[in-house]
Amino acid sequence: MISKERNMSQQQQKGFSLIELMIVIAIIGILAALALPTYQTYAKKAKFSEVVMATTAVKSAIDICYQTKGSMSACKPHDDTTGGSKSVLAAQANAAVSGAHVDTVTAEADLTTTPASISITAIGEDPVDGETYILLGTDGGAGSLSWDLDVTNSTCLAAGLCDERG
Repeated sequence: MISKERNMSQQQQKGFSLIELMIVIAIIGILAALALPTYQTYAKKAKFSEVVMATTAVKSAIDICYQTKGSMSACKPHDDTTGGSKSVLAAQANAAVSGAHVDTVTAEADLTTTPASISITAIGEDPVDGETYILLGTDGGAGSLSWDLDVTNSTCLAAGLCDERG
């Protein structure tokens, strides 16, 4: 009789109860609900980094041209046919478009401002939903350009895909 009671008590102690399993599943569900949006944001940021990197080739070409020729007007690949003072640096920009998540990269010089400025605009495609990354270059003195993120017009800031450091 004593051995029978021992066998029953040993059988009752095996495994987890249903409540314990439900608690573990609830905890896993809560953790997954918290982690999934964070993961999606990081995945989108990683894909948007291709858009940011697409601007570097254009930026480097403009920097080199500006350092060697000394002015933005000398770096235009062609004159604007409308008679204005803006020119699209299409040759360098179109050559720089690469990456699975990059739609377009354009560069435009505004020679009417003092000092003259230049902007590089990169637009992402799905899954970064057409978010824009815009760099503004201004004469930094001593033959170099100073590049900053256009915090007013870059939509990547509001979407949390880039920060003000560019």
